Amino acid sequence: MVDTKQESMESLILSHINDENLLVDSSPHIKDKLSTQSIMRDVLIALIPTSLVGVLVFGLRAIFIIATCAISAVISEYAFQKITKKEITIKDLSAIVTGVLLALNLPINTPLWVACIGSIVAIVLVKQIFGGIGCNFMNPALAARAFLLAAWPESISIFTLDGVTTATPLALLKNGQGNLPSLSNAFLGNIAGCIGEVSSLAILIGALYLLYRKVITWHIPLVYIGTVLILTTVIGRNGFLSGNGIYEIFTGGLFLGAFFMATDYVTSPLTKKGQIIFAFGCGLITTLIRIFGGYPEGVSYSILLMNLLVPVIDYYIKPKAFGNEK
Repeated sequence: MVDTKQESMESLILSHINDENLLVDSSPHIKDKLSTQSIMRDVLIALIPTSLVGVLVFGLRAIFIIATCAISAVISEYAFQKITKKEITIKDLSAIVTGVLLALNLPINTPLWVACIGSIVAIVLVKQIFGGIGCNFMNPALAARAFLLAAWPESISIFTLDGVTTATPLALLKNGQGNLPSLSNAFLGNIAGCIGEVSSLAILIGALYLLYRKVITWHIPLVYIGTVLILTTVIGRNGFLSGNGIYEIFTGGLFLGAFFMATDYVTSPLTKKGQIIFAFGCGLITTLIRIFGGYPEGVSYSILLMNLLVPVIDYYIKPKAFGNEK
């Protein structure tokens, strides 16, 4: 039996292909009862807990950033499809999901105009230019975040908590200075960071909903998080076996990335074996950037780099073929 991930991916792509312009790929070709809209609706529902915590921790400005990104994403998709005379697909909710995910990956002090540009980049340059949903080769929200970090680093590199500028826990670990927040604060959400990454508990609640709804499977999140846990413990920031892997996985964007972005149907491998390889690669790169790189966090870049390797993984780790050659 083909797993839910592959079935849903096939359904998502098939729902956006016109009968007279079919794209043909290797079998099996499977239709699933899950529609793009229902999948995206479930993702939005799953993002409610971490969005609410973001508002509670950072205040009403979090709502403005989330709304700005979501509205800009929808308008960008509608405008591009209208100008290029393509089918309007904003009702599938994928643009809203992209906008919300981008917002949750931004710090609270991000200027609204920067957030707006990020959504335009995500939708137009990363998603629509390559053919729309099902055709983009990397995660739109993370690609847009990487673009914003390169273009306006001063605008999205300042973090605050309770109105006071402060370093994130990963930055404190990186620099070896300052008092680290407690593990309980890191788990519950009383730490500095991006809007949607401060509460591992809230993210887990949403992730459990997605697992229950069979929108995602455990393979990528568990292997990704487990790899970071083991490698950061073994390698350590101060030598062999000096790391605190538990603290590493509950801080930064690991949970948000592992459950909501690394599991993206379009930019992750089709097979379970491929997903495990993909997730291990994400965990390895995240760890190397965190410990040896110049940036405190490596989740976004690790997922984007592994997105580029998905065609290679799918080529060598192919789904099981049914039937016999003649």
